[in-house]
Amino acid sequence: MRLLPLLLLTAFPLLADGPRLVFTKSFPGSVPAYIEIAIEKSGEGYYNDEPKGENPVRFQVHEAEASAMFELADKLGYFARTLESGLKVAFMGKKTFRYEGPGGPHEATFNYSEDLEAKALLDWFERISETERYLFDLERAVRFDKLGVNDAILRIEVARDQKRLVADTQFLPLLDRVFKNENYMHMARTRAAALAESIRAGK
Repeated sequence: MRLLPLLLLTAFPLLADGPRLVFTKSFPGSVPAYIEIAIEKSGEGYYNDEPKGENPVRFQVHEAEASAMFELADKLGYFARTLESGLKVAFMGKKTFRYEGPGGPHEATFNYSEDLEAKALLDWFERISETERYLFDLERAVRFDKLGVNDAILRIEVARDQKRLVADTQFLPLLDRVFKNENYMHMARTRAAALAESIRAGK
C-alpha cells in the first residue's frame, strides 16, 4: 500500500462543486493498476490510485496549468464526442475523460486516440500521476530507507529536467526535511538542498 504525504492531505479543503475535469485509467497488471485525478479551474486537485477512493492525495497546480488543461477540454467539446480512434492497437488501459460543470456532465472513454488535443490532455494527467508516484517514493525513502533517499531525489531531478513534473513545489517539505537532518547522507542532503533551491527559483 502506498504511503500518504500527510502535509498534502491536509493542505487544501475539499474540492469545490466545479467545474472540474476528472481522469480515470484502469489497466490491470500495470503499476498502479488504477488512477483517478481531478482538477478544478483554481488548480486544486486530487490524486487517487485506490479504486475505492478512500485516501485521495490533494495537490495544487498553477492556475495557468489548470487553464491549459481546461482549454484542451474545451477544444474537445468537453468530451461530448467520441475520442477512440477505432484502430486495432494493443490495449493500453481503459481511459476516461469526464467533465463536471455547466452543461455537463460529459465523458468519453478510449483505449487509444489520434486526436492531438486528447493526446495533449492525456499527457497532462500522466505527468500528474508520475509526479505523485515520485512523491510517494521519496516519502517512503525518507521514512524507511535513508540510503535510498539520494537515488529517489536523483530520479526526481531527471524527471524534472525532462519536464515530466507538475506542481514541483509539492516536493519542498520533504526536500527541506532531508537537507536539515544530519542522519541522511551528505550527498543526499546536498542534492536535496540544490533541488529545493532550483524549485523555489523556478528554474
